[in-house]
Amino acid sequence: MSVIDTASLVLAQAAPEGSSMLGGILPIVLMFVILYFLMIRPQMKRQKEHRNMVAALAKGDEVVTAGGILGKVAKVTDSYISIEVADLADKPVEITLTKSSVTSVLPKGTIKAL
Repeated sequence: MSVIDTASLVLAQAAPEGSSMLGGILPIVLMFVILYFLMIRPQMKRQKEHRNMVAALAKGDEVVTAGGILGKVAKVTDSYISIEVADLADKPVEITLTKSSVTSVLPKGTIKAL
């Protein structure tokens, strides 16, 4: 047996087969698929729901902000809302917030029930 035949035999034995290469990549691909379905997809769904909720805000809605403030929407603009948080001497106290700071919309009458 010549040196060239021996070298080609060694290289042929050391070369990975197509199925073993696929077997090495498959777990990594599987981890990314699981990551997508367990973390990325639910987060995108929550973002879409929040975006739709913020777009549907209207005057008179009762909301809770990210800071925990409850109030009734008094005015809605493109990026901001004014929330009535209290009545002092029959004069409403309003604060202005960005629309994205609203975390949830409450059913009507919730604030009066508190």
